[in-house]
Amino acid sequence: MRLTLEPKLIPKGMGIAVLSVILLTFTWVASISLQGRDIREPDAPTQQMRQLRFEDRADGSIAVIEFTSGQQIDSVVGESGFVRGVLRGLAQERKREGFDGARPFELIGHTDGRLSLVDPVTKRKVDLDSFGPINAENFLRMLTIPVKEQK
Repeated sequence: MRLTLEPKLIPKGMGIAVLSVILLTFTWVASISLQGRDIREPDAPTQQMRQLRFEDRADGSIAVIEFTSGQQIDSVVGESGFVRGVLRGLAQERKREGFDGARPFELIGHTDGRLSLVDPVTKRKVDLDSFGPINAENFLRMLTIPVKEQK
C-alpha cells in the first residue's frame, strides 16, 4: 500500500506572506512594549476625585475611609470579590515594593464617565470600567457617598 500526500491547499508564496505578516506584527508589538510606551487612549479630564484608604476589620469587612476627613464612608462586607481582588492586587504591589498602606488611593471619575483607581505610590492604575458596569458601580458608590457632618 502506498501513501499519497494531499494536494497543497495554500500556495507556498501565500503561506510565506502570511507568516511574514504575523512575524512582523509580533515584532512591532514587542518593540513597543519593550520601549515602555503607553498605547492606551489618554484619560479624559478628572471630573471628581476622592482619596480613600481601605482597612481590614476583625469581622472580615473592609472599612472605606475618606482620607481627608478620616471618616468611614462605606464598608465592604461579604464576598464582594471584585472589590476585594482589586484592593488585594494593589496592596500586594505596595508590599512587594516595600511601601506600607498609610497613603491613600485615588478614586477618579473622568468627564467621559470612566472610573479609575490609582495608587500614587506605585503609579499603578486600574481602569474599573474594563471589568463591566456592575463591578465599576461598586467603586462608583464610594466616589459619590457624602461625608457625614461631625456633630
